[in-house]
Amino acid sequence: MELLPLLVLVFIVFAVFRAREQARRIALLGSVLGQYRIEQLMENLTEGYLRWVGENDPDRRTQIWGTLQDTEQALASQFGRFAADFAKVPAPLAQFGKLPFAIPWAQQLLPRDRLIDARRLFELHARAIQTLAANTDGLAQKDKAFTMTAELYLMQHSCHWFCRSRPVASARLLARHHTSYEQVLAAVTPSTRRAYEALVR
Repeated sequence: MELLPLLVLVFIVFAVFRAREQARRIALLGSVLGQYRIEQLMENLTEGYLRWVGENDPDRRTQIWGTLQDTEQALASQFGRFAADFAKVPAPLAQFGKLPFAIPWAQQLLPRDRLIDARRLFELHARAIQTLAANTDGLAQKDKAFTMTAELYLMQHSCHWFCRSRPVASARLLARHHTSYEQVLAAVTPSTRRAYEALVR
């Protein structure tokens, strides 16, 4: 019976320190993201794709697509600058665990191969968004819109994973976009998927 109070105390201490570390990460990410309009541009872009798909008038579709291309370029530019700014964050503050649950002091407790560097992760997403915005692979418009949406959802998942945990990030993705983590990962470009899995697996 004496073991139960001790376990409860350990759990409480663990939860308190985990909450403090998550709050620190949220504040850190917010302090860098707050300089940009990334979330607004992402929302404008994904909603714009839906309007474009649902528009039957060819002239109107062309007009909407032109606006979407401008939004893509703005988002690619802003996320690229965000990734460059976040790259200045010291490693101990940018690293988090690959475990399926969040633990405090992951950078101190886990071996290096069990840590993810958020700086590298955000650089990966910046390159993916910039490449798709430029459409260097010559994707058809519908394929480009679908793939860009997946890339943006995966980027958002990475932000939530850094701040909370992978299960929380996946749950938010499913609740907000009705899409699973596995579906998003399957829909990004092969180059993004390979680079991403090399960082997080």
